[in-house]
Amino acid sequence: MKSRVIKVGSLSLGGDNPIYIQSMTNTDTRDVEKTVEQILALEKAGCEIIRCAVLDSSAAAALKDIKDKIHIPLIADIHFDYKLAIKSIESGADCIRINPGNLGGYEKLKIVTDACKSAGAAIRVGVNSGSLEKDLLEKYGVCAESIVESALRNIRYLYDLNFDNFKVSLKSSSVPITIKAYQLFAEKDNSPLHVGVTESGTIFSGTIKSAVGIGAVLASGIGDTLRVSLTGDVLDEVKVGWQILSSLDLRRKGPEIISCPTCGRTEINLIELANTVENMLQTSNKIISVAVMGCAVNGPGEAREADYGIAGGIKQGLIFKKGQIIKKVDEEKLIDEFAKILQNDGVI
Repeated sequence: MKSRVIKVGSLSLGGDNPIYIQSMTNTDTRDVEKTVEQILALEKAGCEIIRCAVLDSSAAAALKDIKDKIHIPLIADIHFDYKLAIKSIESGADCIRINPGNLGGYEKLKIVTDACKSAGAAIRVGVNSGSLEKDLLEKYGVCAESIVESALRNIRYLYDLNFDNFKVSLKSSSVPITIKAYQLFAEKDNSPLHVGVTESGTIFSGTIKSAVGIGAVLASGIGDTLRVSLTGDVLDEVKVGWQILSSLDLRRKGPEIISCPTCGRTEINLIELANTVENMLQTSNKIISVAVMGCAVNGPGEAREADYGIAGGIKQGLIFKKGQIIKKVDEEKLIDEFAKILQNDGVI
């Protein structure tokens, strides 16, 4: 079942629309200059929706200046205080992230939804395994069923208020719980889904957990937007997000790097070579595949489908296109010659 379509700023989310990449700033939102600087860097990396923490009224007011200087939809992250939600909407937030059940009651939630209706703003219903209602914890404990019941309870408030411009997230730090929660929810409601594994960890462990969890959900045909939550540089969140989409052939942004593992036949510094090529292509938007192979004998054959490729040998390397060798050069000239070909073809 396809999700229904909602509007988040200039983007239509859900249905047959693309799966959008999100991130969240880690700057003090009240520091407009630093926050905008980070958002613009995230935009350049491919971030399509950005979320900012709103801790107080000053942060809510700062959203207006931030919004004026960026180019992607802005989400205000709100906890408990409905007044901050209202002020964020007044400051131009395209969406607010709330838990409807903890805003202080039905009347306060109605004030928030009325403000969203007037401004055309969306809501993200954020359900997290770490903040489940007491009665659900007593009934189920922390599991997919408790997360889903919490989400259904919270969105029922919105439906009762005749508000359906919302998306839902059902996050846990447990990958199996996360996967099951999204699958269970999608069977019960067609709201667009924001997919993620919360508190996933550092660049290494968080990337793996996010790739497994988010990838499994998306591979089952569920999900309309995602955020990779990492303890590290927010730019890495966006890079990993795009790689997840690319790996599933859902969306592509820039070249795909194909590189073989090292083995006893490798006669070249393949690790350094692969990293150099990847860095060379960082700013390219060409949807192509580029292979970096360690063996000059098997390289072009194993990577024959790649648009471009290089393969190392004993003090020499091969440059090839679509499996056809086009140049043989000394090892120390391999990168420079490869770069010239990519530049001449408009790849970099």
